[in-house]
Amino acid sequence: MSTEPPGPGTDVAVYVHWPFCARICPYCDFNVVRARGQDDRARRLAAAILADLEGQAARIGPRQVVSVFFGGGTPSLMDPADVAAVIAAVRRLFPAGGPVEVTLEANPTDAEADRFAAFTAAGVNRLSMGVQALDDAQLAFLGRNHSAAEARRAVAMAARAFPRLSIDLIHALPGQSVADWRSALGQALDLGFEHVSPYQLTIAQGTAFARAVGRGDWAPPDEDLSAALYEATQETLGAAGFDAYEVSNHARDVAARSTHNLHVWRGGDYLGVGPGAHGRLTRDGIRAATVAHRQIDTYVAGVAAGTPWAESAALTAVEATEERVLLGLRTVEGVPLSVLDALPAASRPLAEMVAEGFLTVVERRLIATAAGRPLLDAVTARLLTA
Repeated sequence: MSTEPPGPGTDVAVYVHWPFCARICPYCDFNVVRARGQDDRARRLAAAILADLEGQAARIGPRQVVSVFFGGGTPSLMDPADVAAVIAAVRRLFPAGGPVEVTLEANPTDAEADRFAAFTAAGVNRLSMGVQALDDAQLAFLGRNHSAAEARRAVAMAARAFPRLSIDLIHALPGQSVADWRSALGQALDLGFEHVSPYQLTIAQGTAFARAVGRGDWAPPDEDLSAALYEATQETLGAAGFDAYEVSNHARDVAARSTHNLHVWRGGDYLGVGPGAHGRLTRDGIRAATVAHRQIDTYVAGVAAGTPWAESAALTAVEATEERVLLGLRTVEGVPLSVLDALPAASRPLAEMVAEGFLTVVERRLIATAAGRPLLDAVTARLLTA
């Protein structure tokens, strides 16, 4: 697998945002809405996403698709026929030069698991399942609408239905010790999957958890415990044969790495369709950042009017490079030093971060160290504000 980013104006990835959820989790700050009673709205949205793809294809010209990612929200609540229509449209509009990774996010409820065969038939070849925990009390705290038993059943069904399977897990829960987390990882590893994304629970502004923490109902772990949980994650998964190829992503081997995520982290172009979806598109040598309208009805109306984006801004060469570095440092491969040529003002803070042990240079690539990776948000913020 190449470690260099795809050339602008060639390959493209597609992100499809489906905002509907059966339940809004208390930690979630994504663009989501309750699905109940929204069938007509969902049908209108599916049609708008197809129209948006047509419009964006006309804007950017010939491209080859490398991946499609259905995120949300809960895209496993989509009608499989709509998923199939989107995949078919993408393949028609952006004929592939090779295999296409098609990922769909799912929750492990029994009702959604019953639809796995239909999603496979629709063209999904990789499932990303939001397991989050394998303890019923922790799942209740996280506001999930599945049990640990359902999660185990769903993972087993997904492993049979899809060629590739990833799961998400959350750590740094209140009262969770390092030993608790190691035990949870051990239980998860028994399930069998090729990819795992372990995330630290973050308290996002405006969420139910942020309000609870603000009231003093509970507190997240301190910095030392958070660091110890991160180290336990690396050690436990590494011992089980999972490579930490990105800060929050571990794969059993190179082939199990997410093509879609790597494409984005390496600075490739991607379309964002669906309410609030972000995109990055290069045309005539200029890279632009796009953001679709967040509200469902506004997005549907915008697509019909030929204006799906609430924001579309050309990035300067420095801004595009800053973003490339920000994303690339999240990966184990880092970024080539040649990428930094457009950042003359960044030499001083970058040198400081190397001296402090957050970054290092290996074979002419700038890479975050083991000390830097868990602190990456702070490190990259310094890069962008120096």
